[in-house]
Amino acid sequence: MKKAKRCSVFMLCAAVSLSLAACGPKESSSAKSSSKGSELVVWEDKEKSNGIKDAVATFEKEHDVKVKVVEKPYAKQIEDLRMDGPAGTGPDVLTMPGDQIGTAVTEGLLKELHVKKDVQSLYTDASIQSQMVDQKLYGLPKAVETTVLFYNKDLISEKELPKTLEEWYDYSKKTANGSKFGFLALFDQIYYAESVMSGYGGYIFGKAKDGSYNPSDIGINNEGAVKGAALIQKFYKDGLFPAGIIGEQGINVLESLFTEGKAAAIISGPWNVEAFSNAGINYGITKLPKLENGKNMSSFIGVKSYNVSAFSKNAELAQELAVFLANEKNSKTRYEETKEVPAVKSLANDPAIMKSEAARAVTEQSRFSEPTPNIPEMNEIWTPADSALQTVATGKADPKQALDQAAETAKGQIKAKHSGK
Repeated sequence: MKKAKRCSVFMLCAAVSLSLAACGPKESSSAKSSSKGSELVVWEDKEKSNGIKDAVATFEKEHDVKVKVVEKPYAKQIEDLRMDGPAGTGPDVLTMPGDQIGTAVTEGLLKELHVKKDVQSLYTDASIQSQMVDQKLYGLPKAVETTVLFYNKDLISEKELPKTLEEWYDYSKKTANGSKFGFLALFDQIYYAESVMSGYGGYIFGKAKDGSYNPSDIGINNEGAVKGAALIQKFYKDGLFPAGIIGEQGINVLESLFTEGKAAAIISGPWNVEAFSNAGINYGITKLPKLENGKNMSSFIGVKSYNVSAFSKNAELAQELAVFLANEKNSKTRYEETKEVPAVKSLANDPAIMKSEAARAVTEQSRFSEPTPNIPEMNEIWTPADSALQTVATGKADPKQALDQAAETAKGQIKAKHSGK
């Protein structure tokens, strides 16, 4: 995850019915006694601790331990761990974005988890993949998110929704007048633009046979990526996107236009459900549209996880807590409190979750999506790719020229910063 807003995956599958006891490793009475009197510290996401309150109380009672829960923005927890971990004031269990896993492992901040395959199989393939580095597991997924399409029902009905991005272009041509707009997206950022570019064959990193990322194979400037960027450029060139949604303040402008009823549809994520509801917008949510080639727009899957600090003095007990917090029962309870879509496969069709339009949209969109790459080299993609897309959006460069430069810059930075791995 590049930013907190991203900041993803449900492959619809057969339900897996597991009891609460089966969700964690078996423990002997001696293991229980050795943990007696211990204290664990959990860093939970801001305003999300209510989602694990009951699970923590149960764990404390069963293990005769004390668990202290501290709320911190989850995208910032690794940053704090770098300082607090060595000082002995850090957590035993923390939560973090899946795309920070590789960097954290490289820096020696996370402990490898030794969790049985039947526990790992609880989660969707993409979400558990986000926790793997060199075929080793470093976390358990607790929630996923993807970008989806929000539309204003007072401006366009569900039946009128264009089915493809090209149809949204045509709709916007008829609708946009400089103060009101049809479809809007932050396509000057690779996090959003990849949804189009990948549909035509672009990619961030190629993959080896074992599924691991190959940082020497960068696809942000291949033929498909350039074709996708050219389509993106049309929205800006023809005045269908306002100039204000380019750059750092773009997210604020885009969201304001939607909440003010000046945009029929935008690409955003479930993180905005509460904000849009509070704004009184009569909105609907659905998956992203298709492209003219018949492929659905993709998206990055953001995964929030529970991870064990490498500095924990109770690492074995901390792992048990992470497994317990992320099991099927507690994942469902957490959803009921936080509305963050769980990563447990058996909950993909749970009626309590599927009654939520946002959860259904995330679930469906996840079928066309992939995890944000979690290797450290991803840090060298964001800035040059975003800079290139901004020159495309402003018409200062053609897509091929801009993306070639971005790929060259990224390769240079990867060589300079990661060649010693």
